Amino acid sequence: MRSRYLALWTTRVFILIAIMVGSVWMTPALAQDGPDATVGTDLLNMRTGPGGEYDVIVQLSLGVELTLLAKDDIPNNGIWVWARAADSTEGWVLSDYLAIRAGLNVEALPVRPAPDVPAAPAPAEQPAEAAAPAADQFPPGTGIPAQTVSAVNFRSGPGTSYDSFGVIAEGTSALAKGRNATSDWIFAAINNQDGWVYYTFIQLSSGSIEALPVTNTVTQGTAAPVAEPVEPAAPSGANIPAPVASGPGLSGFGYGGHVSSFSRPDLMHHAGMTWVKNQVRFSPGIGGGGAASTIEHAHANGFKILFSVVGNPMGVLQPGYFEDYARYVGELAAAGPDAIEIWNEMNIDREWASGHIDPARYTELLAMAYNAIKSANPNVAVISGALAPTGAEGAFGSDRVWNDDHYLAGMAAAGAARYMDCIGAHYNEGIVPPSQTSGDPRGDYFTRFFWGMVNTYYYAFGGARPVCFTEMGYVSPEGLGPLPSGFLWGSDTTVAEQAAWLAEAVQLARSSGKVRLIIIWNVDYTNYGSDPMAGYAIIRPDGTCPACDALAAIK
Repeated sequence: MRSRYLALWTTRVFILIAIMVGSVWMTPALAQDGPDATVGTDLLNMRTGPGGEYDVIVQLSLGVELTLLAKDDIPNNGIWVWARAADSTEGWVLSDYLAIRAGLNVEALPVRPAPDVPAAPAPAEQPAEAAAPAADQFPPGTGIPAQTVSAVNFRSGPGTSYDSFGVIAEGTSALAKGRNATSDWIFAAINNQDGWVYYTFIQLSSGSIEALPVTNTVTQGTAAPVAEPVEPAAPSGANIPAPVASGPGLSGFGYGGHVSSFSRPDLMHHAGMTWVKNQVRFSPGIGGGGAASTIEHAHANGFKILFSVVGNPMGVLQPGYFEDYARYVGELAAAGPDAIEIWNEMNIDREWASGHIDPARYTELLAMAYNAIKSANPNVAVISGALAPTGAEGAFGSDRVWNDDHYLAGMAAAGAARYMDCIGAHYNEGIVPPSQTSGDPRGDYFTRFFWGMVNTYYYAFGGARPVCFTEMGYVSPEGLGPLPSGFLWGSDTTVAEQAAWLAEAVQLARSSGKVRLIIIWNVDYTNYGSDPMAGYAIIRPDGTCPACDALAAIK
């Protein structure tokens, strides 16, 4: 149920041991003496530069001791550190996979500039000078060559309120010439026209977005009252069927909670919750009608119910597994739930077979499940499986993990939007208020912020589908004792902050127009071990629920 391996930039991360069930935010170890840091996962790449585009020098094994010498200077890149091993090998490692000595502040390390990425060898018939120059070698007034990575609206200004010149196809060449102050929109020339593209839809050939000059240029027209979303792309895979007729899916905004015992519906009603979530596991051959009593219980208590249906990571390699999964969720839909989430965190190899992580393949499963659900009950909403928010692809490789923004782009290209009513998302690692968009002490990677998650997921599909947070929570150790080592980043979060931030997130989501559902992780779990579920629970050990009161105030 709690898949948090490589959710490396998520919250409920398990400790990576042997099979990588582990923590990504490996924050300071409890010991006061010893090495600066030790490797906290089974294999960690040490690279020539701070990013996955740099060559691997060596793979470090679990427990290797490191001296930390410097940090990188690249915004929105996580925190990479220049480290030295006992054998004097030096290189860059991502700090999220290190157990760092208590009292050592990585942010206080001296800055070491990132080296240039080695250019790929030029073809024999082409002179080496033909390679693309680095960002700082472009004369003023030109830019950095780039390419769109998915179909995207090309707009007159940096925002969805500006007019769209039309949809630019995936793989279109562009010349990036500038950015807005927050670096989430790129000013580019495409087909001899200047305009703006959201940053997740375009890939620079070299350098970083921050290397571009800030500009506020609006190229044409005025703000449009309503921006039209990109029409979902047709499926690209040969095994993806056309979507069947659908009902309305989700209408309006709602919020609720993930429950263990569902013992306090009174507190949930007090908080203004109208949804309850359960997670069920599919096994080949089982029937989907067994959940009927759970559905009836939720409805009798005045709640809509969401089922998250997970499966066996290795099962996805078995012939007929997708078809049987689709049969099961179709039978489940016939029993009358309100929404079904298709799988869970399929961008990590704890939840999908290692070496086979593939958004196009997942879209095949999503399409089969969608058609089975809508054929059985067109009014059941289909939510895509929420991804593990992570930036670990460079550290572990795409056979084991895909960054969620990369995976979302692959889903969009495969036509996944046609087979869902809502985009599933998880956000469980916040230590700042949801209104804050920078200033997390761990760095400004987008998964650390509520708006970073909302905007990345929403615009990955060009605004064609809303976002549904099927898990959202803030961990607090208050009243429970110290958090386990993989969650020390949440040690200073109070129950009062947990309550206030959840209420604020619901308010922001409700007014955004981009979010349709928030499921709070969690209501009433009590286990507090390596995965400190009770730390996320809004019903605290003393039986009080400050978050319920905070949510009640915004009803």
